[in-house]
Amino acid sequence: MSAARVRPAEPSDLARVAELAAQHAQFERADPPVPDLAERLAVLLFDVPSPLLGCLVAELPEGEVVGYATCSPALSTWEGREYLHMDCLFLAPDHRGRGLGALLMDAVADRARSLGLAEVQWQTPVWNEGAIRFYARRGALGADKRRFSMRVDT
Repeated sequence: MSAARVRPAEPSDLARVAELAAQHAQFERADPPVPDLAERLAVLLFDVPSPLLGCLVAELPEGEVVGYATCSPALSTWEGREYLHMDCLFLAPDHRGRGLGALLMDAVADRARSLGLAEVQWQTPVWNEGAIRFYARRGALGADKRRFSMRVDT
């Protein structure tokens, strides 16, 4: 029997990634994703010459996608360099604790290396103690900050 694996998302995965993103938003007590998320992701991942967004999926041996991670390069003004920003990492609740999160994190780190980036940064809610423990076990360092967003007219 083959093992679970992490691989780059394909267009046929995006409806499932959108479903997982909706679960992720609900878990984080956030507003749900936009209804056309799969189509928007298709544009960002596959319909541009040099996509900035990367999407990785965790797939069980029988082919079911049970998790995802997204990431893109970002800039650190204070360090004067790029890093890889991991925007999302989510596993369906009944598939946690089986090593898939570690596989996703390893794949994100591999993506950073492939882009010549020496660091990955991300955030998680302060109440998500399970994720905080998971990241700490992997050697990640945390810093408390508050995230803000502001809509602008276009």
